Amino acid sequence: MKRIYLDHAATSPVAPAVLEAMHPYYEEMFGNPSSIHHFGREARRGLDSARESIAKVLNARFDEVVFTSGGTEADNLAVIGFAAANQSKGKHVITTQVEHHGILHAFEYLETLGFEVTYLPVDEFGKITVGQVKEALREDTILLSVMYGNNEVGTVQPIADIGELLTDHQAAFHTDAVQAFGMEEIDVQALNVQMLSVSAHKINGPKGVGFLYLQSGLTVTPSLFGGEQERKRRAGTENVAAIAGMKKAVELALENRLEKRAVYENYREQMIRVFSNDELRFYVNGHQEDHLPHILNVSFPGVNVEAMLTNLDIAGIAASSGSACTAGSIEPSHVLSAMFPNEQARSQSAIRFSFGEGLTDEDVKAAAEQAARIVKRLGGGQ
Repeated sequence: MKRIYLDHAATSPVAPAVLEAMHPYYEEMFGNPSSIHHFGREARRGLDSARESIAKVLNARFDEVVFTSGGTEADNLAVIGFAAANQSKGKHVITTQVEHHGILHAFEYLETLGFEVTYLPVDEFGKITVGQVKEALREDTILLSVMYGNNEVGTVQPIADIGELLTDHQAAFHTDAVQAFGMEEIDVQALNVQMLSVSAHKINGPKGVGFLYLQSGLTVTPSLFGGEQERKRRAGTENVAAIAGMKKAVELALENRLEKRAVYENYREQMIRVFSNDELRFYVNGHQEDHLPHILNVSFPGVNVEAMLTNLDIAGIAASSGSACTAGSIEPSHVLSAMFPNEQARSQSAIRFSFGEGLTDEDVKAAAEQAARIVKRLGGGQ
């Protein structure tokens, strides 16, 4: 049985070229990049090369890239670190109801510290508007965090328009671009964002490494204390091998980016076409135009998500509910609950298929046909 992986939004396989780029830093250039001897200088050279390469991709400065252990730490450093360091300017902060838990739980923590949080609601497509942001802004607002592209339904937010709105406001603008990086064109100057989070394992890089773009001049309170690495913003010896791998993963992600987008859009359409041809009753969740091409979230009325995922796995197909799984039970997606507050069934029957490297048209078509058979067998979709 051939297994088909359709859960690239959860994590992606490490590319062979990424492994190759990492290998020398385990055997030859293994030094501590803070050491002044030859071995340390070799490691530092690799670290600096990665930082320079990533900064160039972002249209940022060399010193504006802070290496972290991944997207969650980058999110936390941006949200909690910035709010803690700048609370003298105000204690009002803004985010949306559909953020990744790395953001939402950080804002919930800020509430325990006395910050007032505004959670912007979304429409049925998972979007907010610039008007909502304008209405929520206050003189004492110091931070706004809006996800670039949603990890569950793929909806892309109007980041550049929001950035333009904030041009003359004191609030710093952060975006979680973990799902969007590699799919969307990311230029921090054009977007007018002051902070941006990325994780390597979503773009065929290693797990446990990511970065935060932190605009020069911004102050954050570090979450780790120790050495003076990352210009005192993130203590701890840098994971040079993983960072070298992330550099290569970034390069690969941007190669033929537009062609990859077209391929993934075709996969989306192919799956939807199979479901339509089988006359299933289903709903595509998320914005039909402003969406990430590699994410397809579909609700099959009457189908139990847990049973669906189990049957897909038995058939060799890896997919996701896009929602939290706790102690064996799948809880309703907070994203779909925000999009459809009066349609709990829509959330409880939603499956996320996500695409990436290594898939073929045949794989996607076979997975869609198998999914359609499972839906019918479970008594839903009719």
